[in-house]
Amino acid sequence: MSEVITIGEPIVTFASTEPDVSLVDALNWHKIMGGAELNVAIGVQRLGHTAEYISQVGEDPFGAYVKKTIASHNVGTTYVSYDPDHWTAYQLKQLVTKGDPEVVNYRKGSAATHLSKEIIEKVDLSDVKIAHMSGIFPGISDTAEETFRALFQRLNDENILTTFDPNLRPTVWKTQRSVDMAQTINELASYADIVLPGVEEGKILMGSSNPEEIADFYLKGQRTKTVIVKIGAAGTFVKTENGEKFTVNGFKVEHIVDTVGAGDGFALGVITALLDGKSLKSAVMRGNAVGALQIQTPGDNDGYPTPSELQAFYAQEGVAEE
Repeated sequence: MSEVITIGEPIVTFASTEPDVSLVDALNWHKIMGGAELNVAIGVQRLGHTAEYISQVGEDPFGAYVKKTIASHNVGTTYVSYDPDHWTAYQLKQLVTKGDPEVVNYRKGSAATHLSKEIIEKVDLSDVKIAHMSGIFPGISDTAEETFRALFQRLNDENILTTFDPNLRPTVWKTQRSVDMAQTINELASYADIVLPGVEEGKILMGSSNPEEIADFYLKGQRTKTVIVKIGAAGTFVKTENGEKFTVNGFKVEHIVDTVGAGDGFALGVITALLDGKSLKSAVMRGNAVGALQIQTPGDNDGYPTPSELQAFYAQEGVAEE
């Protein structure tokens, strides 16, 4: 089994190649594979660790493309199943140089929304050291949330370290769920050892954009030991259950190509650094570094570095991990 495991919905993405042009006016598109949790798995593997992905795709050309592409990144597909009765999700995505892109999803009723919790008991967790959980998957259907909770429960029962990124997608929750997004996300976050919110997410989820207030809110979780708050170009604020707190500066990027994948890059940077035995400060610095590298590329995960590329970036910036 792999060192890292995650669960999510892969999405065939038709990404615009025209910067800051609306989806209405864009004429040129590039087919890529998207999915926040899958981005993390790909980046983890690229930095020298093994990753396994749990999901379900349709028995259609998009599904075959997804499974083939996942395997090409050497991410485990043992628990990526085919569903003959439902289709693979896809989306249209705007290319932006700042802020969040316009995205239109076609995922309601997709194969992943029907991934039942029965698969969770079949998952081998024997070698898993860290599990990455995201607030997107439980938002796509009642069934997906039930499956997500079943995995979280197994991870907690087996005392496997968990990270949780709220990864807010309000339009997904609004169109596909009748439950309250903030209440559900906050409850799920309480099951994680490490929570990774952004300041803008804090405004929506608990009513504050103050990094320490956000951290204090999530440190009340039944299991949460560390909260890492992403504060944009300024970097990251960290607070732990024992009261330790610090800020890690971000890296300056002169030319931003596309912001998509930066948050996932941050998560995988933290995860891989912890697997490498680095300090918490170094883990956060690596998260900032991977995020900075990603926003200089057009794809969802094209900028995630290999170990040598990461070290070259550090050398360029004059920093080193502890």
